[in-house]
Amino acid sequence: MSTERYVARSQVLGARSAGEDFVNSRAFEILARAGFVARGLVWGIIGALALELAVGWGGKITNQQGALHTVAHQPGGHILLTLVAIGLGGYSLWRFVRAALGHGPEGADGGFDRLAAAASGIAYAIVFALGVEILLGSGGSSSSHSPKLAAAGVLAWPAGRWLVSAAGFAMLGVAFYQGHRGLTKKFLDDTKVNEMSPLTRTWITIIGTVGLVARMVVFGLIGIFLVKAAIEYDPQQAVGLDGALAKIVNASYGPLLLGIVAAGLIAFALYSLSDARYRKI
Repeated sequence: MSTERYVARSQVLGARSAGEDFVNSRAFEILARAGFVARGLVWGIIGALALELAVGWGGKITNQQGALHTVAHQPGGHILLTLVAIGLGGYSLWRFVRAALGHGPEGADGGFDRLAAAASGIAYAIVFALGVEILLGSGGSSSSHSPKLAAAGVLAWPAGRWLVSAAGFAMLGVAFYQGHRGLTKKFLDDTKVNEMSPLTRTWITIIGTVGLVARMVVFGLIGIFLVKAAIEYDPQQAVGLDGALAKIVNASYGPLLLGIVAAGLIAFALYSLSDARYRKI
């Protein structure tokens, strides 16, 4: 082996060893678990506001960015949003680590789960960036990140329809993944069920199943309308999370359906909080 190759190999092994040491550190675990709290807060706000709208108590339909703005407008919101952003960054980092290494200090992922971890890491890195924008005073309304504007830009590219269709089918894949994990109770494989009382396990099974199925519904709608935007060459058909919830409330029996989905999103928020304690990192 040449000297250059030996040095390069030593550097790679050294970097991998340093990465493994960080993954097994207490700091990494704290960041990851804080991420579940932040994720739960964001989805809890989205679900609570939608539920208030469904039952006629005010409320509104919003997305992750709107939830972060809601946090920022609370008393002490700047400090609270800083903590939420740190948590979201920690969650994104944890997902990227699981995608890259295939394991953490407590759990391991297969090939498809590693792909899902990478996609989740990207999604929450974007939400983290939105939080930083708001903290820096440059985070505008959610319309500045409109799926319609994004779809219009992509549709103008060569093969734009194929790219938007691919994004739509990817979201449908995410929806299927969420529903599969929920309905088969597979999410319990990633949970320290041996540390739970029977009652705790029952409740976490319920809120995890309901929450993941609710996410299946909203992600499925996002995927369907992205595909529709590509087929009809109409970016106005594209929707994000808030648009998917708007489609629900505007359907027949909309308030009832929105209330059910909103309750499911709140259940997912509670499940995320339970993950902060019981998830295998």
